[in-house]
Amino acid sequence: MAAKVKKGDRVVVTAGRNKGAKGEVLKVIPAENRVVVQGVNVVKRHQKPGQMDPGGIKTFEAPIHVSNVAIMDPRDGKPTRVGFKVDEHGRKTRYAKRSGESIDV
Repeated sequence: MAAKVKKGDRVVVTAGRNKGAKGEVLKVIPAENRVVVQGVNVVKRHQKPGQMDPGGIKTFEAPIHVSNVAIMDPRDGKPTRVGFKVDEHGRKTRYAKRSGESIDV
């Protein structure tokens, strides 16, 4: 199956406590259907010191389910669904269903 959300995509969170937040996808975890979005779902963890790490309270972005994010339309920045087209060169590309504009450049 082709991935609708990829690393580097700009997304909008559509559900949960971070609803409405916008950010860039930092990591995709396809086995769990989850994505890590910059500045979204930030959690704190207490970490013990190690040989290389001083430890302390660390903050980082936790993964959220891919169904709770929507790709931002390249034209107006609003959430959109993703479709697939085959271009004139025979490559499969993603496009925004809202505006019809291509997401893959």
